[in-house]
Formats: sequence, structure tokens, C-alpha cells
Amino acid sequence: MIIPTLGCPSSCSYCWSSEEGSPIMTIETVKEVVEWLKNFRDDPVTFTFHGGEPLLAGADFYRETLSLLTEGLRHQKIAFALQTNLWKLTPELAQVLADYNIPLGSSLDGPQELNDLQRSEGYYEKTMAGYEIAKDHGLSVQFICTFTSYSVDFKEDIVNFFLENGLTFKLHPALPSLRDENPEKWALDPEKYGELLVYLLDKYLENMNEIEIRNINDLCRCVFTGRGTVCTYVDCMEDTFAVGPDGSIYPCYRFVGMPEWIMGNVRDHPSQDDLAQSEAGKLMHQFKEYVDRECKGCKHIRYCRGGCPYNAIAPTSGEIKGVDPHCVAYKRIFDEITDRFNKEMFGSLGMEMAPLQSEPAEDAKPGIMALIQKIISS
Repeated sequence: MIIPTLGCPSSCSYCWSSEEGSPIMTIETVKEVVEWLKNFRDDPVTFTFHGGEPLLAGADFYRETLSLLTEGLRHQKIAFALQTNLWKLTPELAQVLADYNIPLGSSLDGPQELNDLQRSEGYYEKTMAGYEIAKDHGLSVQFICTFTSYSVDFKEDIVNFFLENGLTFKLHPALPSLRDENPEKWALDPEKYGELLVYLLDKYLENMNEIEIRNINDLCRCVFTGRGTVCTYVDCMEDTFAVGPDGSIYPCYRFVGMPEWIMGNVRDHPSQDDLAQSEAGKLMHQFKEYVDRECKGCKHIRYCRGGCPYNAIAPTSGEIKGVDPHCVAYKRIFDEITDRFNKEMFGSLGMEMAPLQSEPAEDAKPGIMALIQKIISS
């Protein structure tokens, strides 16, 4: 993950965005990233540009950076992604990104009034203007919808918004902000998050041909394959790193800007072992060991892995006191998916033995197996 700047022109209520004038990564730092990774590992690598607002770096930065990464690491299989609010997307910049076929992630919290209440006045119009530029240049855009303690009560309006506009979305629960005087104000309660996930599962199953909710795909994939497939539900240690604007290396983009979480710097070309031996690296592995010990009796441990380490240990100043506090929500949705899948599986076996009873019950919920077949086919 490359973080060109921590600056952001927006001022979302539940975020810790910095000022637009924050420093921007230099091309010299990008060159050091390339030199570092040439001998770091040989396996494929995905570069995700994140922030702050990464498009503040401008078209020239991406034109040169993408060329440096592609040419300098051609011995590896390279992929790119970028997360942006789209405000700073220009036709010139869109063309640069399109030349490398970079998928974009953006953020909308639902209908304009609700979105702007949470994300700042004018956010919706600016993001949708950028979205039109992205579409005009053939760029794929998928949205992240952050559910807060406020917006969760409008979940039906939010789902209908994405459904009516044909937009693919992924949801995030608002977290307590580590840099806010009232960190819990917007944070989504874990139990409410669990109920929200079950609600979204039902809505997705009812509208599979009209909408895609990526989290539900990921959660079903976890249960079906028996392993985590996205960063929240997998051991990210040693496989995910973030490079901040000054070249500092962190375990994840969420830690960027927090000095106590620096693992090294790209200018020193640290090895995998160097990063693992840093204080931040050791703490990440201690969390992994904690999960192995404390969660060993949980039936979901193989694909949950205690959830997100940041959620678990950043709010406690690095002290490991528990797993991801959203554990309650994860168990709720994993149990729901597992129970439904098992009932459908055993029900289908029963129907094969008794074909005259093959009609489903009138109150039967839409099926998980149909969704899994859709995921496999895509």
C-alpha cells in the first residue's frame, strides 16, 4: 500500500483526515520503493494507492510512479488499485490510470443528504462528478459505504440507493477515531453491525441479479473455502505493508502517521526479517499468537483469525487485550451463513430421498448455495 499523502480535501465526521497541504511523496521515494522490492520477495504484488486522498499527488506523479513500478519490477506479476473520493480526478489523470487499467474504490454513504451529513457538505456532488469522469475513461469504480451509529437506522434507504443506481458497494463499520476528542460518537456498535450484516445478506440474496455487496461475497467465500480471503479475515503479517509519504514502512495503511508503528524505511531496503524484528512487527506477531491461543475453540478461527489487528490493538496503545471488538458481528454473520448453508445442503439431500416433498417451505429464506454458485461462476 502506497500512501502518497495523508492530506485530504474532505472532512468526514468520523475520520481523522489531515489538511490538504500535507506533504506528498517524492519520486525519489518511489524509486527507493522499487529498489527495496527488487530483492525483497519474488511473489506477485498488488500496489494499492491509499491516503488521505492519493489523487492529490497529481497526474505527473502517477505517470512516473506507475512507469517506475511496472518497469522496475517487471520480474514480478504487478497489479494496481486506488482508493479515492474522486474529487481530484481530472480527464488527464483518469487517462493515466486507464492506461494501466487501474480499478478505483471510492466512498459514498448513501443518498446525498445522508452522505453529506456524515462526509461534509458538497461531498456527494464532487464524488459523483469524478465518477462520471471515471466512467467516461472506462475506469471501474466500486464504492465503500461506511455505516455509523447514525446511518445504521437508515439501512433500507441506503441499500435502496445503491440498488436503484446499480452501484456495487462494500461496507465498513465506523470505528472509534484515535485522533478525535469524542472517538465513540460515530462508531457502530458490534452487535448492531452483526444484525446489519444479516440484513444485508437477506437483501443481497433477494436482489442478486441487480446488486453486488462485496462483503457478503467475501464472507460466504470464507465459509465455503475454509480460509480468509480478504485482509480483515486473514493473517496479514508479512504479506501486507504500507509505505508512508516519507518512505516509512508500516504494517498497514491505517497505522501510517503513527510513529510507534514504523517498521523501517524503504531507503534502508529492509529484509523481511528486519521488518519482523521491529517493535511493530513483533507486536503484530504477538497478536497472531494471542489469536491462536484465545480463539482455538472457535469454529471460525481458520478464516476469521481474530479479525483486524488494528481494530484490536491500536485503540489500546499497542497492548493486546483482546481480538477485534467486532468479533461479535463476525460470529453472528459466520454462524448465519454456516447454518443456512448446512440446512440447504442437508435439505437438498433430503429432497433427493423424498422427491415428493421437493417444494420449499413458503417462509424459506433465499439460498446461500445460489450465491456461492454465482461467486464461483464469476
